[in-house]
Amino acid sequence: MEIILREDVEHLGARGQLVKVAAGYARNFLLPKKLGVPATDSNRKIVEQERQAHLRKDAKLKSEAEDLAKLLGSVTVTIKRKAGESDQLFGSVTAGDVADALAAQKYVIDRRKIQMEEPIKTLGEHKVTVRTHKEVSVEITVNVTREE
Repeated sequence: MEIILREDVEHLGARGQLVKVAAGYARNFLLPKKLGVPATDSNRKIVEQERQAHLRKDAKLKSEAEDLAKLLGSVTVTIKRKAGESDQLFGSVTAGDVADALAAQKYVIDRRKIQMEEPIKTLGEHKVTVRTHKEVSVEITVNVTREE
C-alpha cells in the first residue's frame, strides 16, 4: 500500500515522502495516528501544501534556535553537590539538574534537549551538548563544585 507521510517516521521516511508499506501497518498504525494518508492525487496536493508550510515554519524555528545557541555558547553553569574524598559525587548530575540550573539563569531549555551520554559523577568542568533544534547544537560548560 502506498502512503504519503505527514510526519517524519523513524526508520520509514520523512514528511511528504511516498512510501510503500504493508496494508496492516498503514491501516493499524500510520492512518489512525495521522502519520500518513493514502496516496491519491488530491492527498498529494494537500500534503505538498502542508510540507511547504512546515518548511517555512521550520526555517523560522531554526533561526530562533541559532540565536539561542549563540547566547548559550558563552554560558557556564555551576552546580553544587556533596562529594567524597576522591572527588566522587554522592549521587550524580543529570540533564534535569542542568536544565534547572539554566532556568535559574533565565534560559528555558527542556531537559530532553540536553544530551548527556551518562550522568556526571565527578567534580570539575564538563562539556554538555544542548540541541536547540534538530540541526543546531551547542556545547555549554557545566562546573560541578563541592557543596560545603
